[in-house]
Amino acid sequence: MDVRTGLPVRVRDVRIRHDGRTGNTPDGVSFDIAPGEVVLLLGPSGCGKSTLALALNGLVPHAVPARLTGTVSAGGIDTADATVAQLSEKVAMVFQDPDAQIVTGSVLDEVCFGPENLGLPVAVVLARAEDSLRAVGLWERRAENPDLLSGGGRQRLAIACALAMESPLLVLDEPTANLDPVGIDEVYAVLRSLVSHGDRSILLIEHNLDAAIELVDRVIVLDRVGRVALDGPTREVLVERANQVAALGVWLPVATLAALRLHHAGVHVNPLPLTGGELAAALDRIRSLPEPVTPASVRRATEVAIRVRDLSVVRGKSRLLDAVSLDIAEGDFTAVIGTNGAGKTTLVQAIAGVVAPPRGRISVGGLDPATSDVRALAAHIGFVFQNPEHQFLENTVEDELAHGLRLTGASLDAAGIEAAVTGILDRFGLTELRNAHPFLLSGGQKRRLSVGTALVTGAPVLILDEPTFGQDRERADELLALLAALNRGGRTVVAATHDLQLVAEYASSVAVLASGRLLAFGPTAQILGDEELIDRAGLRLPPLARAMRTVENHASWRSVTRMADLPGSPA
Repeated sequence: MDVRTGLPVRVRDVRIRHDGRTGNTPDGVSFDIAPGEVVLLLGPSGCGKSTLALALNGLVPHAVPARLTGTVSAGGIDTADATVAQLSEKVAMVFQDPDAQIVTGSVLDEVCFGPENLGLPVAVVLARAEDSLRAVGLWERRAENPDLLSGGGRQRLAIACALAMESPLLVLDEPTANLDPVGIDEVYAVLRSLVSHGDRSILLIEHNLDAAIELVDRVIVLDRVGRVALDGPTREVLVERANQVAALGVWLPVATLAALRLHHAGVHVNPLPLTGGELAAALDRIRSLPEPVTPASVRRATEVAIRVRDLSVVRGKSRLLDAVSLDIAEGDFTAVIGTNGAGKTTLVQAIAGVVAPPRGRISVGGLDPATSDVRALAAHIGFVFQNPEHQFLENTVEDELAHGLRLTGASLDAAGIEAAVTGILDRFGLTELRNAHPFLLSGGQKRRLSVGTALVTGAPVLILDEPTFGQDRERADELLALLAALNRGGRTVVAATHDLQLVAEYASSVAVLASGRLLAFGPTAQILGDEELIDRAGLRLPPLARAMRTVENHASWRSVTRMADLPGSPA
């Protein structure tokens, strides 16, 4: 802690400008974090949240090419005057991308790596490693290579590494973005245990507010240019200033968003709720409610866009998919759901031909991904990786978008390619970053670029792995509205996701995976209406559905799962 103030971290008038950029993000930010305090940092994509997090442990400016003005002190040490190694004893970091911090060949070695570099005795290192791995549910997999873990498994490993450092400040940048609902619950149980002792502070950057909200003491909101717009206790910021937060395009808890929507229908929920329980209790206090909106019936096409037959995928000694068969209709919007390691990414990668499946098991518009060349697949299938960086090939945003058009041999001249690229840049708010290197974008900007590369060729089938990862509410809404419009126009969309609220709002059908097998496939309302199935798959109902299931005085509201089911215009 700061020996002069008793604060684990002090930030004063911090401005950070990345090399090659013209503006600062963040821009003049000041705040303190008290011992034992949990601070939630919110803001639109690209406002500097992750950059600010990197400044707390010295990676900015010592490792990331950027100019920092103002001061950041951690544990009484000015970060400008200390090495990253020295600061690691004061600030432990969990990156937005867990692959960016995994360096060893086994899960146990990875967690031991940090404490070993502090020169701690072997017994202490091993004890910390075991405690941390047990806390995140990975102790039984300690001998495995981290590469064999799912994306969510690697995220839990990164959290375990941070816990093992026992630093007074823990900084977590989207720690649950790749986790299934059970994994999210486990992570927040660990964090609650940490802060209950009062000696560990947390700075949390998180879009999944429904999971985090009961842990957080205070909220700081940055505006679009990286300045502090709001800073105060959780309820004061997210309830009393909810409309201002929403206007910034920042996520709010689902219960709060639902209540804002209901206000447009004359259903006044006062005070605004933060949790599903508060929303249900408030509705029960209202004597008369309008009927929920009845979902329109979905007319399914008869032509099959994607056919999967008896698909099994084995990697090493692990069977990732086991005899999966399903037909996805043309123009369908199919969500693939399941816990971490269920096989979601493997299935969508096999369909797209990113990882070659066994021959003759998959047909996408008559193409077999196992035998088709890259040009044919790229013309027919647009694919978005779970980690955007895994698909970047060029040195500028502009060239990254143009790459697919050149690869597929699209019948466009240079002017046509330029027009198509400019259209995507405008659509995704990336125009000012045209000449930036893709790897230097924020997490949300990288995701928008990766989606743009999938859309630019006009492929009739779009396959996305966690499409809203790293997006603020405004950008996520824009992206999903775009996908929905493309879907209505005839595009077939397949999305692997942990976000069951997204599934409820947009998907027309759902495939449920568990341990590599297909548990169920059918219309969204049917799948999400089967609580036994959702529980058997190790999942949780979407936040809105969970809240509505507990409404006692208005039976018709217990079937609500989507914002669109609520009366009123969008919030």
